[in-house]
Amino acid sequence: MIAATPTARNVALYPWFKFFQNLVFWQAIWFLFFQKELSGAEAILLYAIYDVGTTAMEVPSGYMSDRLGRRRTLIASGLAASAGAGLIAFGNGFAAFALAQVLLGAGAAFASGTDNAFLYESLAADGREDETEAQETRSWQFSLIGLALSAFTGGLMAQWGFGLAFAAGAAAQAACFIVALRFCEPPHEVNRTETAGPVFQARLFQSAMRVPVLVWLFALSVLMYGFSHIPFVFGQPFIAEALRNIGLQGDAPMVSGGVSAIMMLTSALATLFALRLRRRFGLAALLMLAFGIQVGLIATLAVTNSIFAIGVLFLRMVPNSLSRPFIIARMQPLLSDAGRATFLSVQSFAGRLLFAGSLLLASVQVSDRAGMAYGDIRMTLGWYAVAGILCLVALLMTVRWAAVQPDAQAD
Repeated sequence: MIAATPTARNVALYPWFKFFQNLVFWQAIWFLFFQKELSGAEAILLYAIYDVGTTAMEVPSGYMSDRLGRRRTLIASGLAASAGAGLIAFGNGFAAFALAQVLLGAGAAFASGTDNAFLYESLAADGREDETEAQETRSWQFSLIGLALSAFTGGLMAQWGFGLAFAAGAAAQAACFIVALRFCEPPHEVNRTETAGPVFQARLFQSAMRVPVLVWLFALSVLMYGFSHIPFVFGQPFIAEALRNIGLQGDAPMVSGGVSAIMMLTSALATLFALRLRRRFGLAALLMLAFGIQVGLIATLAVTNSIFAIGVLFLRMVPNSLSRPFIIARMQPLLSDAGRATFLSVQSFAGRLLFAGSLLLASVQVSDRAGMAYGDIRMTLGWYAVAGILCLVALLMTVRWAAVQPDAQAD
């Protein structure tokens, strides 16, 4: 069925944009590949470089989105990500991999915030703002399906060659670029004179940060970004070490791919119940549950490297399914059109900066050898778990002040 309006077509195409964007075939093997080519410490450093690259582009990309348009920024995202994955597939050495990570980071930054603003403004153009939670949940389901498919197939590809996974990822990001070309720019209120410079954008951000609920959700989003990615970074060496205990370390790439696929499917299943849980228990309780699961997962991995602990990784993305669509939907109506993408980009900037800084500290503590020992993993995850518990307590103590829960009739 053909969409009735250009913005309705945007809404129909958007889940496919997210699907191709999340065909990240290297997600389950990138650490194993980098530590095979370089070392465990350099693998951590390369992920930190990815986050620094993303961080450096976060705020400029948000400004670019608010100033030049959502469509152009999403097109740039697909181009940068495709180039980065291709460079890893066909390049070699730390310098080439570092440049590729910067390109991948730029691709992520261009999409960060802009994609959510694009969807909300496309819905608003047709008077469908009340569908934001449902449409965000639907696009998250498409994202998870893409992640699940690519995780499993990427793990299989690695059995023949790690480069195949990155080459397939480059092709997927090129498809993402093609979908973005079919988008139309959604209408959004922008005063071209006032937004000619970053000063006005900074004022809009400062104004938004005077709203308690936006401050609280901003802080939660920053923390949840980092705690969601900790198992992503350390999960692969954890799996390798757990398999070493039973003599199956050589199967780590394929097992890691399978674990990631189950992880995404488990999270996709959680989306089927997320809306119901949100209505029954309320937004604040659901968000606290999601963050608590993240901290508990990290603490479990810090306590044991048993083969059975790998099953805990299945839950890694469930907190995102229980939080991300609802955080975005709660924020969107409170943000102005002229500064929406900038606010979301600054939020991502803060999350990536904090996490990248923690990774740089972790890389200094890790022994410089090909494989990352469980002793290093346990020490690092232990500190993350302690920090997570303290942050969880702080959020619980301020949830009433923030008035996170919307009007009762919305539940």
